[in-house]
Amino acid sequence: MTKPITDHATTGGPEPVGPLVLTGDDGLAEQLLRICAAAGTEPRLIRGSPPPRELWEGASLVLVGDDRSAQCAGLPRRPGVLLLGLDLDDAGVWVRAVQLGAEHVLFLPDAEGWLLDRVADAAEGVGTPARTVAVLGGEGGAGASTLACALAVTAARRGLRTVLVDGDPLGGGLDILLGGETTAGLRWPDLAGSRGRVSGAELARALPALKRLGTLSCLSWDRSDTLAVPPEAMRSVLAAARRRGGLVVVDVPRRLDPAAGQALEQSDTALMVVPAELRAVAAADRVAASVRMRLDDVRAVVRMPGPLGLPAHRVARGLRMRLAGVLEPEPGLAVDLEQGVPPGIREGGPLARFCGAFLDEVLPPVPVAEGGVS
Repeated sequence: MTKPITDHATTGGPEPVGPLVLTGDDGLAEQLLRICAAAGTEPRLIRGSPPPRELWEGASLVLVGDDRSAQCAGLPRRPGVLLLGLDLDDAGVWVRAVQLGAEHVLFLPDAEGWLLDRVADAAEGVGTPARTVAVLGGEGGAGASTLACALAVTAARRGLRTVLVDGDPLGGGLDILLGGETTAGLRWPDLAGSRGRVSGAELARALPALKRLGTLSCLSWDRSDTLAVPPEAMRSVLAAARRRGGLVVVDVPRRLDPAAGQALEQSDTALMVVPAELRAVAAADRVAASVRMRLDDVRAVVRMPGPLGLPAHRVARGLRMRLAGVLEPEPGLAVDLEQGVPPGIREGGPLARFCGAFLDEVLPPVPVAEGGVS
């Protein structure tokens, strides 16, 4: 249970790790303390005079009630200051927000969900969110699951914190493709009831960690009859994975159920795998129409060669997509998959080359600590 520290700008002891709450309004204070408790963090509540400078600058997040905005306007500018308005009809709150240097003006209860996420982010010490890439096929059997695994394997071998999410309940299981079906950890049926905030750190500890593949965790399906997860669960789990940073790869089915739609809405980029065949392009065009309703950045990955020599750039142009690259045939891939050898593990193969080039484009370089990957 959260026990807020209430004082009048006195310190004496270490600075708080949690947020700083500044308001004399009892109703607003109660709402903010409840939100902090739900986020699992202990706030410092100051009702009276402005806080000392070191407390203001050291807090992970500062929540200022509009009743204290004028008193705090002279304090140093810093990131992570949010102004809580008390009157929706008071246009002057925007002026006071500029004077305070606030990042956002919020009104409760409308912004409660957003604020809960922000407070919890601060409590977890969240930095840059993970780059999230959705992968799907333009037609059945295009190889989207194989590419999703290869992307995750390539990123993990580079030392990136990587989470691979299996969003296709009928796809057979990405854990099998990775050779990790017996690895202990939670599967989708264990998380199908997730609602609201999921701790990124707890999720990372609970998922199967494929240690032989470096920093890769995989969320897949078990062999039960569970064939779907609610969109709220997909949203909560993906949000938690994204907060940990690095890369999140989601294997998305062609037929978009509500959970798959939620996955696309949380993604930064979608890769659609399309064989260089006219019929495959026609099928992919129908899939792309649904994807574009949820995500702007959709790129084509063209599997070559096609039976008629259709060029990759023509496939992408016909789909009105940017060409992300081509995938040439990889000798031995089918045997590898049957034997549990992860796709993308062969560094000189077409899959690994494509994944490396794509990650070079969309991700910043990863510093490697002396003595190996941290």
